[in-house]
Amino acid sequence: MQAVTRLSGRASALRRANIDTDQIIPAAWMKRVERSGYEDGLFQNWRKDPDFILNRPERADTTILITGPNFGCGSSRQHAVWALRDWGIRAIISTQIADIHRANLPNEGLVPVETSPDVVDALMNAVDTNPTAEIDINIEDRTLSCIDAGLNDVPFSLDDTAHHNLINGYDPIDLTLMLDPVITEHENNRAPWLPAGRGHGANL
Repeated sequence: MQAVTRLSGRASALRRANIDTDQIIPAAWMKRVERSGYEDGLFQNWRKDPDFILNRPERADTTILITGPNFGCGSSRQHAVWALRDWGIRAIISTQIADIHRANLPNEGLVPVETSPDVVDALMNAVDTNPTAEIDINIEDRTLSCIDAGLNDVPFSLDDTAHHNLINGYDPIDLTLMLDPVITEHENNRAPWLPAGRGHGANL
């Protein structure tokens, strides 16, 4: 995964609370086994409405989604993150992102930004008024700025694990591979009568 230290982009305001993962991507998409190609499933049912925010031509360059509280509630499906990623969303800004979804977002390089209601309202109003308004998110410093919203270096919440992984470009596989020497040493020195997996001196 590529490191994400800073990103800037245009945003769209989705003024709905409690958006669950089935609304982000319907359950029918769970039948796919691939890890890409989910952009058509993003908000599929809502996008049947021609006036849905992401259907509007002026929102074609949206890379940041500003949402109501409890975004990503419901199931823990990673497909919801894949759909956002494949559409081109790089960050979610909300007063609250559901716990599991908030943890899943950085695994694909997406930034979960949690900030105060006043800041979210200011950002929503700014991007609604001016679709070309840009938001700058500094992941290293955990601050955001938006000239159109009158915001400059406003701090936001991002837990230390997500912060560390994003700015270093680590996903869970990377983190596991870093432990390979420790795992190998353990396997090479463990009692021979204990069960062993294939590839580490297995006698299965």
